[in-house]
Amino acid sequence: MAFNDIPIDTLKRKIDEVKRFLSISLSISNAHTVDFYTRAVWSTFICVSPEEVLCAISSTQDRMGAIEEKENATFGFCNASKKLVDISALLRAAKAHCLPGLGVCVQLEDLMQNLRLMTGTLAGETSEEVIAPDEFMNCKKAHEVQAMSEVVASLAKCCRVKQVIDVGSGKGYLCSYLSMRFNLQVYGIDSSSTNTHGAQERNRKLKKFSKAYQKPNNAPRKQTLDSEDESKQHSRNFENTDEYKNSITKEKGRFEPRAEISALSKQVTNDLSTSDNAAECPLDPNDSDSGSSFLSMLCLDVIEDVSPRVHPSQLSLEEREKRKRENLERKAREGRKNNSDDRLFSPLTSYVTAETELKTLITELQDAVLVGLHTCGDLAPSTLRMFRAKQELRAVCSVGCCYHLLSEEFDQDRQGCVDAVCGFPMSQYLKAQACFCGRNARMSACLALERVSAGGGLPMESLFYRAVLHVILRDHYNCFKSEKRVGNVYSKASSFVEYVRRALRKLDLDDTKLSDGDIQSYHEHYSPRMNEMVAFNMLKVILAPCIEGLILLDRLCYLKEQDNVSHSALVQLFDPLQSPRCYAVVGIKESTV
Repeated sequence: MAFNDIPIDTLKRKIDEVKRFLSISLSISNAHTVDFYTRAVWSTFICVSPEEVLCAISSTQDRMGAIEEKENATFGFCNASKKLVDISALLRAAKAHCLPGLGVCVQLEDLMQNLRLMTGTLAGETSEEVIAPDEFMNCKKAHEVQAMSEVVASLAKCCRVKQVIDVGSGKGYLCSYLSMRFNLQVYGIDSSSTNTHGAQERNRKLKKFSKAYQKPNNAPRKQTLDSEDESKQHSRNFENTDEYKNSITKEKGRFEPRAEISALSKQVTNDLSTSDNAAECPLDPNDSDSGSSFLSMLCLDVIEDVSPRVHPSQLSLEEREKRKRENLERKAREGRKNNSDDRLFSPLTSYVTAETELKTLITELQDAVLVGLHTCGDLAPSTLRMFRAKQELRAVCSVGCCYHLLSEEFDQDRQGCVDAVCGFPMSQYLKAQACFCGRNARMSACLALERVSAGGGLPMESLFYRAVLHVILRDHYNCFKSEKRVGNVYSKASSFVEYVRRALRKLDLDDTKLSDGDIQSYHEHYSPRMNEMVAFNMLKVILAPCIEGLILLDRLCYLKEQDNVSHSALVQLFDPLQSPRCYAVVGIKESTV
């Protein structure tokens, strides 16, 4: 079974398991932190102490399988009161109902092996060293681009296509890498003209160093490195002699290509770092190893030594004619190459939906792979719908994000659905059950369990300030104004008193109504209960992967319901510590295999 596809009946059974668990536990995720004190959220949902919750979470690895669930409780919730009474049972259930616990994902290594088998490629043929794209982007983006581009390139090879369409392409990181490293013709579509213009400018600068992204030829490269090592050793020995010191003045006026290349690479790196905020993985100009590794990947015609120039008057007529012909041929080759490079990556500005007619955007459209790297909200499901509807789209690789921006069909407000087409649910299976999560739950799904578990923590003080502000609004202003956001007031305030005054002014309320003492008294009253908020938000973090899992299983089920999709899978592409939205939905059309 290619892709190790999970059968749709098994997938539906897994969806039912997650849905049943969330039907009981989702109330915690849907509780808004702003209302934490005004609506007594802790006592409404939890029957254990905050200390017990935090202790159980911190020791979850030791206690997960050691305690039986209490009588008259389901997943740790009392069947009568619907409150949480057994934290250990909830933790066990949450672990069992996230994607890793359900066992529905394909391992990345298995996916790549299956694609090689479908392509007829031997495993040994892809064993060359992978060039990391970390010269001109931050570490997180470099990790994502490298992992996703390998999958996309394999899908393109499997489907025998040379075009890739990247929806929500942003600054074009993935597009540039796919076009330069894999020689694919990439169309990056983004709704922001600023992004597409920036992507085009960035790609223009990167073309100077396009050889750095090409697959290396290991054998010649090794020989080059060996010869360079010998040359460097000889140079070091020579530098200690009087002959070297005497030669300095003779070489003073000679052109030094290495120094000029270092300046050029530094200039381009600075340009790209400035335009793309790529400060997390910069080249250190003082680090000789960094400079050497970068220069070693540049094309040979950039780093080759320049011979001393000979004045044309000293050349024979035959030699001058020969050089003239060579220069004309070289310029013609460069012109053809530049024209080819221009066609490899084409940024386009357009708002894309499932109904977008790609042929109106791409006049040279051929069969292609559709990709989306961290497409926000409804753009991820639109990508999958587009893949199903357009015959020329042979494969898809979609990584979504920003679940809180998804529109829900069975949301009572029905806000955000375009032409009654909503982002969740997608599958007919969940549509038939009128499945609904809620905005707060979808926002909770964006929390990063792995990062929090690794000590990343949550911005608890700012959340605490906001919740206490809500109490002040209730007590003194007879209104909550919940829909009007306070915004980023916390970062500008040095104390709780200043935070409240800034927030009140932003809400167009009279802050002189309260003295500093009145405001501070609220902080002192609720500070002892801050541990309730910490524990409650940790429960939200624990449940986040289960909500994300339901959303992604719905997308996978949607693909499996389509007659023209032969293979589909969920695969973890990224390290969740570096990129919390790490799962991709991958699919291939029927006739491509």
